Amino acid sequence: MKMIVGEYTFDVEYVDNNTAEAFKKMLPVTLKMDELNGNEKYCYIDSSLPTALSTPGTINAGDIMLFGSNCIVVFYETFKTSYSYTRIGKVKDTASLKKALGSGDVTIKFE
Repeated sequence: MKMIVGEYTFDVEYVDNNTAEAFKKMLPVTLKMDELNGNEKYCYIDSSLPTALSTPGTINAGDIMLFGSNCIVVFYETFKTSYSYTRIGKVKDTASLKKALGSGDVTIKFE
């Protein structure tokens, strides 16, 4: 999978679960994602995806997760958390991820 943000293209590695499979069936998809907490971009989608919630303890920059059953989240900072998520995938090279996502809302295309 590719994640495209403006002029930046990132390779994404899927996890092997039903959530990632359901997300793949949505592709290609373009999402307007809102900024939250200076560490993530999120977007609520119209349909629910299957969940397999876990509490990771640490979120890593590049993690792509599902919050609840219909909120796609792309994290660009590493931090501790007590929230539960379902893993979708991970950006392979995060060197320019924070720069690409910027400090405000952003449009991200997954294909």
